[in-house]
Amino acid sequence: MGPSSNYVTCAGREIHFMEWGAQHRGTVIAWHGLARTGRDMDELAAHLAARYRVICPDTLGRGFSQWSPQPQSEYTLAFYAQLAADLFTQLGIAGAHWVGTSMGGAIGTVCAGGLVLPSMKARIRSLVLNDNAPRLAPAAVERIKQYAGNPPAFGTMAELEAFFRQVYKPYGWLSDAQWRRLTETSTRRLPDGRVTPHYDPAMVRQFIDHPNDYETWAHWDAIEVPVLCLRGAESDLVLPDAVEEMQRRGPGVRGKLRVVEVPGCGHAPALNVPDQLDLVAGFIDEAERAAQVAQRVPA
Repeated sequence: MGPSSNYVTCAGREIHFMEWGAQHRGTVIAWHGLARTGRDMDELAAHLAARYRVICPDTLGRGFSQWSPQPQSEYTLAFYAQLAADLFTQLGIAGAHWVGTSMGGAIGTVCAGGLVLPSMKARIRSLVLNDNAPRLAPAAVERIKQYAGNPPAFGTMAELEAFFRQVYKPYGWLSDAQWRRLTETSTRRLPDGRVTPHYDPAMVRQFIDHPNDYETWAHWDAIEVPVLCLRGAESDLVLPDAVEEMQRRGPGVRGKLRVVEVPGCGHAPALNVPDQLDLVAGFIDEAERAAQVAQRVPA
């Protein structure tokens, strides 16, 4: 069964998502990064769809999801977690494995910790953090703010694709077809006919209005499910000292954290090549088997 494009109202906002493998019961939520869309997860979703239902949302203010009429209060991890909770409820998802790239990983951390929404703690069965950590390098955050907060506009799609190839070079290897799809699935046309990245520039105010939003150690310390942390070997956002602290706290001290450095990538691995796809799928399969065993064992 091929993917379908869908819309649902969550926390009063229209959210777009792609759904793959709708016939399966086991579910994976694949959540994209800050200035991206759910279509970044196409390769991962296609890889998992033979045995999982895979939901790939566009975050509020990105892609085909509604832009927030209250950007100061809604472009926050807490509100994104509320959107996720409502998405679970609307789609009848009792529990799911969560794969999050960058911002998507931070949202998953907030959900899995259960401090903001206690009901979400039991709904997250495992967590994959794709180049995300409870502490981010300030210099890299500034770099992201500069390009994300001032999206350029170009006269042609070819120029926009060249821009994406430069900005997202740290993703690692992408085929020409993948670069073309990345461009076409994250582009909107302005009234003057030029093309620009498909997101609300106001979403970057999260870093200005809520400068400590991505300091998520309290949420990390509360996580009890298995976690796979993928770190781009050349990442400037997730530094080794942050990963070392992750290993000393929360799931790390509980023996539930696995860290893998992904060669040839910075921030963040594109999750589009066999080694990365098999690594994520194997982790999810193992967590799913463990969850099924736990459900069968009497309390």
